[in-house]
Amino acid sequence: VSTSMATPLAAPLFSPLALSSARNRRSYPKIRFQSNNGSPLESNGHQKLNLSKCSKLNGQRSKFLQMGSREMTFGRNSQFKPRMVQGQGTHQRSLVTFSSSLLLCTLGVGGSALVGVTWIILAADQFLKQAFIAASIKFPSALFGMFCIFSVLMILDSVVPAAANGMMSFFEPAFLFIQRWLPLFYVPSLVVLPLSVRDIPAASGLKICYIVAGGWLASLCVAGFTAIAVRKMVNTEMTEAEPMAKPSPFSALELWSWSGIFVASFVGALFYPNSLGTSARTCLPFLLSSTVLGYIVGTGLPSAIKKVFHPIICCALSALLAALAFGYASGSGLDPVLGNYLTKVASDPGAGDILMGFLGSVILTFAFSMFKQRKLVKRHAAEIFTSVIVSTLFSLYSTALVGRLVGLEPSLTVSILPRCITVALALSIVSLFEGTNSSLTAAVVVVTGLIGANFVQVVLDKLRLNDPIARGIATASSAHGLGTAALSAKEPEALPFCAIAYALTGIFGSLLCSVPAVRQSLLAVVG
Repeated sequence: VSTSMATPLAAPLFSPLALSSARNRRSYPKIRFQSNNGSPLESNGHQKLNLSKCSKLNGQRSKFLQMGSREMTFGRNSQFKPRMVQGQGTHQRSLVTFSSSLLLCTLGVGGSALVGVTWIILAADQFLKQAFIAASIKFPSALFGMFCIFSVLMILDSVVPAAANGMMSFFEPAFLFIQRWLPLFYVPSLVVLPLSVRDIPAASGLKICYIVAGGWLASLCVAGFTAIAVRKMVNTEMTEAEPMAKPSPFSALELWSWSGIFVASFVGALFYPNSLGTSARTCLPFLLSSTVLGYIVGTGLPSAIKKVFHPIICCALSALLAALAFGYASGSGLDPVLGNYLTKVASDPGAGDILMGFLGSVILTFAFSMFKQRKLVKRHAAEIFTSVIVSTLFSLYSTALVGRLVGLEPSLTVSILPRCITVALALSIVSLFEGTNSSLTAAVVVVTGLIGANFVQVVLDKLRLNDPIARGIATASSAHGLGTAALSAKEPEALPFCAIAYALTGIFGSLLCSVPAVRQSLLAVVG
């Protein structure tokens, strides 16, 4: 067999992986493969296609056959070499995450200082992940890290205030960098949505859409009117919030730099499909650059267009069009390219894996935003905490109840429970349950945010929720980061409350679902 990588044309041939060696000796069924250069290859028993070794991996086949588009790599002796499953390859995962930060930061808004600070945050996130995995702790590691950072800042502020301010100033470039690219980290779930929903029946899909749209409106109302009711009870006057720095706009240099990377890497991947070792690594540069380009272009659109065509939609469409073009030009089709976009394999990551690798860092930076607005949180603690707690409880349990009432499959209902919680923590929450679809979870969270981003101001006006505190809390509690960005762009006075509620909703939802009794009660409601 050729040394080039080969992809089976008929994956079902490998579904009964437990074939005995004796059977292999008695019969030599021909198996046909297609190499990356298009030449057909055939193998039989005489060519030492050792399928018996595959039986040892029978329990893990769902990992390396994930999404139905991953490759099976064969060496010179045609022995099966499965990819490393998730949880292995700690060094590779860290290396990829750090290299992605270098790539994005270099073409971002800062220099070596920004790269170094971002590297520290990413390193801390990776260290905590591995420590929690080694200790078999199911609590979200990034959330623990956020509490640690916030605690350190509060202690320093009470003992040596200058040290706390210095720490804030030191990490501010990385915080602004993550805020600048934040919507980009949500995109991978939308890009691979065609693969995620393929096995979901159309009727179930309609039920999910109904729950997402209706649930967003209900959560908005609950959070908003709860905030108004509590404000009338405590009657606390608003004070000026700490000013929040805004990330710099994208430059023409960034646009042309990413355009050049896209063109060069697309052509290179087309003519040299294995130039970086695997198809996922080879496709990574042009898929990543197409995603970034879509986001840069989307943010530069006129405001009237962005109301309907959100930058994150432009971003996802850009990546999908690039994948479609490459699939057509290479003859591989769309599905394998989308499989290479989000592999979920630590040793062979795609563009989506690198982008989602920043989600833990997003949670860590919550500590800085909460610390900066600590005086505001203390002054309006009653409104903020009451609204967030009530809204989060309502969101989780109403989703479980409505899913049961409309007859949605329990596994799908559980997958969409954290629909109003930011992606990074929503994925951590569903990982506490068994049999969930994490790709569906991420997609539902992003869609919820898009609904909020497009309609939140109109709905708030119709409901006559004019108080900035209520508007900010209602928006963030129902549509997390995307809704926050949309509202704060036109109502800066609501931004501090959006930022606080955005973080606290995810924190409280994660803490709540970490309690076994709460998870059991949710499952009981789901049925």
